[in-house]
Amino acid sequence: MSTRKLILTALVCGLAIMLAGGFKLFQVATEDVEAVVNDIGTEQVLGDMLVTVVSIDQKQDGTFVTVSMRGVEGANGFEGWKLLANGELSDPVVGADTEPCTTKVAQFVKCVVPFVASSGSTVTVAYQRADAQSQWAP
Repeated sequence: MSTRKLILTALVCGLAIMLAGGFKLFQVATEDVEAVVNDIGTEQVLGDMLVTVVSIDQKQDGTFVTVSMRGVEGANGFEGWKLLANGELSDPVVGADTEPCTTKVAQFVKCVVPFVASSGSTVTVAYQRADAQSQWAP
């Protein structure tokens, strides 16, 4: 193949890639995304886990989220939880004195997930599993 044909082929491929990228950008820009925030007590199925936020207790020494979970045997109940408060996202604060939380397949397990203190602000709790996420707020 001659050099001219190779250059022309590369230009045509580049143009096709640019058109496809522009089309995808247009799709993303016009897509309606709705964030659903559930009420406390609403059950959600995420992957193979059924989860519920039972209560959110904001104290001076921390924010304590009581959750109810079932669906997987032996999973760490603290994994996948996040707290949004004061514009910051935080992971659970699990220490040596934290009571362990291990889930079961057929039986609901209640756990208290400890987070940093967030008194005085509105909080949102999120759980992520199997490429899905649900949020709860009081």
